[in-house]
Amino acid sequence: MSPKRIRRSTEIAKPLVPDELWKIIEPLIPAYEPTSRGGRPPVGDRECLTGILFVLKTGIPWEDLPQEMGCGSGMTCWRRLRKWQRAGVWKKLHHELLVHLQEAGQLDWSRAAVDSSSVRAVGGGGQTGPNPTDRRKLGSKHHVIVEANGIPLGTTLTGANRHDVTQLLTLVDGIEPVAGKRGRPRKRPDELYADRAYDSEPHRQELQRRGIVPHLARRNTEHGSGLGVFRWVSERTLGWLHGFRRLRVRFDRADELHEAFLDLAQSIICFRKLNKKFC
Repeated sequence: MSPKRIRRSTEIAKPLVPDELWKIIEPLIPAYEPTSRGGRPPVGDRECLTGILFVLKTGIPWEDLPQEMGCGSGMTCWRRLRKWQRAGVWKKLHHELLVHLQEAGQLDWSRAAVDSSSVRAVGGGGQTGPNPTDRRKLGSKHHVIVEANGIPLGTTLTGANRHDVTQLLTLVDGIEPVAGKRGRPRKRPDELYADRAYDSEPHRQELQRRGIVPHLARRNTEHGSGLGVFRWVSERTLGWLHGFRRLRVRFDRADELHEAFLDLAQSIICFRKLNKKFC
């Protein structure tokens, strides 16, 4: 490639951590605690976040993280990801973005949908299990709940052998109250849609007790219930999540790190909805 084309490609490349996103994340990151051992100054938080997002998007191993990016070593970014996960940074980021979306009138609480998708877990680790759809090879399952437009309201991680319905109430109850408009913060959709894997009378009753109208497809009935018209957004959101290559196949043995990537990915999806320029 000619120098002119390289320069042009650099000019049009989008930053992994744009200023708008950094303004939201920076206040959530714990302050650095200096040590008395001396040594090199720590790599900046924004540089580390750039490396983390690069691994999330490309799926490359930590040790292959390009030094030219200025984000330190792969282990530095790995440790920062773990530290921030334990401090709850990614959960806080997701909630903060939901508040911004609520303020912008982009959250539709009239209905929600849930779904799941399994991925292979190379090397095993926590929250894995034999995948019945992949010759019982070890895998994990991503569960997601989305509002009417497909914006993720929450995710969970389980072994691939866990039944979908076990996460239904966990996903619903895991939605934190979202402020941003006058009145009481919202945390419950009016209706909930799901496929046959979630067919359960006790769960229907629990949803009704929470003030949610359940639309759970029933087993042993003909296809064509019409619920897919509302459920498809959850399948699309899972496709968005797996557009991040680090989530297509699980390489992280520590479940907290894979959950961190899952939480960060749903936050990026929310940010893309909030900032149409970052797509």
